[in-house]
Amino acid sequence: MNDTPAVIGLIAGGRQYPLLVARGVKAAGHPLVAVGFSGHSNMDVAGLADEFREMKLGQLGKLIDFFKQHGVRRVIMAGTINKPKAMDIRHLDMRALKLVFKRKDKGDDALLRALAGEFEAEGMTVVPAHVFLPDLLTPEGVLSRRAPDEREMSDARFAIEVARALGRLDIGQCVVVREGIVSAVEALEGTDETVRRGCALGGPGCVVAKVFKPGQEDRVDLPSIGPDTLRIMVQGGASCLVVEAGKSLFFDREAALAEADRAGIAVYGFPGARDETPGSC
Repeated sequence: MNDTPAVIGLIAGGRQYPLLVARGVKAAGHPLVAVGFSGHSNMDVAGLADEFREMKLGQLGKLIDFFKQHGVRRVIMAGTINKPKAMDIRHLDMRALKLVFKRKDKGDDALLRALAGEFEAEGMTVVPAHVFLPDLLTPEGVLSRRAPDEREMSDARFAIEVARALGRLDIGQCVVVREGIVSAVEALEGTDETVRRGCALGGPGCVVAKVFKPGQEDRVDLPSIGPDTLRIMVQGGASCLVVEAGKSLFFDREAALAEADRAGIAVYGFPGARDETPGSC
């Protein structure tokens, strides 16, 4: 039996997540081989990696060869990537071009699933980043001092129903609702801009829902929230945030909830795995 820790290959995107994952991997005793992309990645990962290489976004063949060269057995993807830039065909190598153009569906989940398949075809298992950071998963129940009121829960149920319908089409994870009216749905712009637009259109009292897409590839992409989410909600006058417990990441939870409590925003982790819509608090 081989007890040697598996070599982990980390594909690092932006923000803090890849750095947190790198720390978790090293704390678990695994050798770490990491790749960062010029202008996209948190390059602080390089200081924790046993082997690190900076590449241009879209160099899929080069990335796979680098991982194979250093004996990577498991691959983790963590952090944000600008999708419009990632899909710019001028920057894609031949392997990446084939991956993109052989698929009719260009949604986030479809492409990430295809990308995972490329690594697994080379004998590397793709694993969820949060296995090294289980405390980042959103807990279930009321997380803020204030629980959602009856109107907010009604809007939350509706928002989640809409978000799941959009998620089945691999469109987005976030929906903003006020008084049963959808004011914004997430597309290519991301959650932050969706919340800004939704609050601007819906006015004070909006409910923001962030949902795991039905059938989503959870090894490479989970919904996430953090202090920035709450700050944008405060600026827009939103009153409630609901997010799927156990299937979403909550960064800097203590600071984010302090932000929510100062503004009187209700934050609720709904049990999506067992119940399609949130129940009473």
